[in-house]
Amino acid sequence: MKKRNNEEGRKKIDGKKLKIGIVAADFNWDIVGGMLEGSLDILKKNGVSSENIDVVKVPGAFEIPLACQKMAQMKKYDGLIVLGCVIKGDTDHYYYISGESIRGVMEVMLKEGLPIGMGIITTNNLEQAQERSGSENNKGVESAQAVLEMIENF
Repeated sequence: MKKRNNEEGRKKIDGKKLKIGIVAADFNWDIVGGMLEGSLDILKKNGVSSENIDVVKVPGAFEIPLACQKMAQMKKYDGLIVLGCVIKGDTDHYYYISGESIRGVMEVMLKEGLPIGMGIITTNNLEQAQERSGSENNKGVESAQAVLEMIENF
C-alpha cells in the first residue's frame, strides 16, 4: 500500500491543472449535499481551482449515467465524480435503481476511458446514509480522492 503524505492520511495530488466534473443527484439532497461538500473540500485541498470544477445536478441516481456520458463526450474533463444516495425501502425499486445506476457509471468509465469517482451510496436506512455523508466518514471525500489518484496513475 502506498504511504499517504498529508494530515488526513490521504495522498496529496497536484490538481492545479485538472478539470473535474461532478454529477450530483438532487434526490436525498440532505445526504448528497454533504457528500458534495466533502468532494469540493478534497479537490480544493489538492489545488483544483473552483473555476475548474463543474457541478451538474440531476433528479436522481438513475439519471447519473447519462449525465456522465454527456460530460465524458465533451472531452474537457480529466475525471468525474458521481454523488447519489439510494436508501432501501419496502419494494425492490432500491435494487434496480442502485444496480443500474452504478453499472451505467462503470460502462461510461470503461467506454470513455475516463476516471470516475464512485459516490453513489446504497444504504438500508437514513441513519446509515447520514453516517456516510458527515464529517467523519464522508463518501464524497473518498470519491474525490479516488478520482484524483486514478488521474495521477493513468
